[in-house]
Amino acid sequence: MFSDKKNANTTASEPGASQNRINEGTHINGDITSKGFFRIDGVVEGTVSTPSKVVLGKNGVIKGNLSCENADIAGEFSGNLNVSQLLTLRSSANIKGDVVVGKLSVEPGAAFNATCRMQPADASQSKVNQSTVYDRPDRSSVKAAEQLN
Repeated sequence: MFSDKKNANTTASEPGASQNRINEGTHINGDITSKGFFRIDGVVEGTVSTPSKVVLGKNGVIKGNLSCENADIAGEFSGNLNVSQLLTLRSSANIKGDVVVGKLSVEPGAAFNATCRMQPADASQSKVNQSTVYDRPDRSSVKAAEQLN
């Protein structure tokens, strides 16, 4: 009835289920691709790509390209940054380069010296709601209602 066994195959095959860590003192030159979450406290020179979240720690550095769903940056990034959902820049973050994001959150103190383009994940959300005359009450009917009171 109650089993301590967990199905390891389902968690390992889901994007974002596994964790990858690049510790402080580690320096990687090259491209990294994974389906899992990244925590980077070391230095990466190259491309990091994942359909999951990337956390760049206070001492972490990425020089190159980063493509992910969500990013939380407290360290230094220079290059091309493509975040399909939310990019959070902590107060210690230092960003240089080209940035394309769905949503952007910047804490006071963060250095954001980049070109930035907001690009919603869903193209249908990009349409701006425009009000029409049908959305507003007719001024003559408002005046008539005021005269009755």
